[in-house]
Amino acid sequence: MKISIWSEGIHPGRLPEAQLIANLSDLHPPLDAHEAMVAADRCYFCYDAPCVTACPTAIDIPLFIRQISTGTPEAAARTIFDQNILGGMCARVCPTETLCEESCVREIAEGRPVEIGRLQRYATDTLMAANAHPFSRAAPTGKRVAVVGAGPAGLSCAHRLAMLGHEVALFDAAAKPGGLNEYGIATYKTPNNFARAEVDWLMGIGGIELHTSETVDVNRLSQLRKTFDAVFLGIGLGHVNALTLDDIERPGVEDAVAFIARLRQSDPSTVAIGRDVIVVGGGMTAVDAAVQAKRLGALNVTLAYRGPRDRMKASRYEQDLAAQDGVNILTDVAPVELHGSPLEAVSFAQPTGDIVTIPADQLFLAIGQVLAPVEAPAVEDGRIAIGETGRTSLGHVWAGGDCTNRGENLTVTAVAQGRDAAMDIHATLMEHANG
Repeated sequence: MKISIWSEGIHPGRLPEAQLIANLSDLHPPLDAHEAMVAADRCYFCYDAPCVTACPTAIDIPLFIRQISTGTPEAAARTIFDQNILGGMCARVCPTETLCEESCVREIAEGRPVEIGRLQRYATDTLMAANAHPFSRAAPTGKRVAVVGAGPAGLSCAHRLAMLGHEVALFDAAAKPGGLNEYGIATYKTPNNFARAEVDWLMGIGGIELHTSETVDVNRLSQLRKTFDAVFLGIGLGHVNALTLDDIERPGVEDAVAFIARLRQSDPSTVAIGRDVIVVGGGMTAVDAAVQAKRLGALNVTLAYRGPRDRMKASRYEQDLAAQDGVNILTDVAPVELHGSPLEAVSFAQPTGDIVTIPADQLFLAIGQVLAPVEAPAVEDGRIAIGETGRTSLGHVWAGGDCTNRGENLTVTAVAQGRDAAMDIHATLMEHANG
C-alpha cells in the first residue's frame, strides 16, 4: 500500500522526502549582512534599555546591535557570549516575543519590535562560522569541579569555570551532550545539528573533560563530593508526568518528549506518524510535537489543553504558529477515556459535562516533566531548593536550571543560573584557597 496523508494507522513516509526536508528546515532563515544592518538601524540604542532588563542573562542588547550597525558582528558576538555562552541557541529558541522584544520601545510605540533574536543569531553565527572562540582560560587554579548534566545550565557553568582556570569534569547520562537543546527542541528550530556544533565550539575553551552515558546517582554524588572541590547539578527534569487514566499504556500512546527526541536523532522519512494525532498539553513541548506531527504528514492534528487558551504556557506566537500549520487547538477539555488498542479515539470532558470523542491513532502526552527522585540535596516544591547563587542544602554543591525551584523551563534562564553558580563556586574556592 502506498502511504499518504490519507492512510489510516501510524506510518513513516507520509510525505515525499523533499517535502519533509522543507517542512523541517529552518523556521526563520538567517539574516544576511545587508538585512542585519537594516534591522539594526531600527534600534534606538536606549540608555536605560528595557530589553536588557527583560533578558534573563542581561545581555547588553543596545551595545551588540550598535556593534552590528558599525560592521563589527564579531565584537557583537563577544558582547553576547560574555553574558550568555549559548547565545546562538537562545537566539533560535528563546521566546523573545515575551522577553526582550516585548519590552522593546519600538514594540510599545509601533507594535513591531527590533528583531533582537535574529540580530543575535546573525552576530553569534558570524563568529562561530569563523571557528573562533572569544575567550581564553585564566591561569590554572588547581581546583577541580564536577558538573552533572550537559544541558544549558551545566554547559554554561562548565564553560565559565573552565574560563576561570578550574578543571571541569562534565557528566551526562545521555549519549550526546546538550540536554534538551539536543533532544527536546523542534527540529525546525535548530536544524543542521546546531546543538552539537554549539557544544563542540563551546568546548574549545579547554579544561572540560566530557563523560557521556554516565548516570550520577546518590552514591556517585557522594563520591564526587569527596573527590572534587565542588559539584554543580544541572540534571533537568528526568521524569514525565503521567496521565491518570486506566490502561494508558497501549499502542499509539507516547510521551511527546520521546517523540521529539526520536525525530531529532533520526532521518525524518523513517519516523512514523499517525493520520489522526492528538497532543495533550499546552506548553512549548506540546506545540513542538503538534507542529512536527503536522509537518511529518499527519492529516488531522489536535492540541488539547485543559484550561483556556490564555493560560497555555506556550507563547501566543507559538500558538499562532501551530494554528497556521493547521493544528486545531481545543481548550477547556480533559481526557477521560481512551478507545481501542491500538488507539482509535480519545474522549474529552468539557466544562458543560458533555463528552466529545475525537478519532486518533496516535496520542502524544506533553503534560509536564518532574524531577527524578533525589535523596539529596533538599527539595522544595518538587525541585532542588537553591538560593540566589545556586547553593543547595549540601556543602559545596550547587544547582541550576529546570531541576531547581528557581528554574523557569527556559534555556536562557538555565544559562544564567549556570553562569551565576559558576561565579559563586569560583569565589568560594578562591576564598578558601587564599584563606
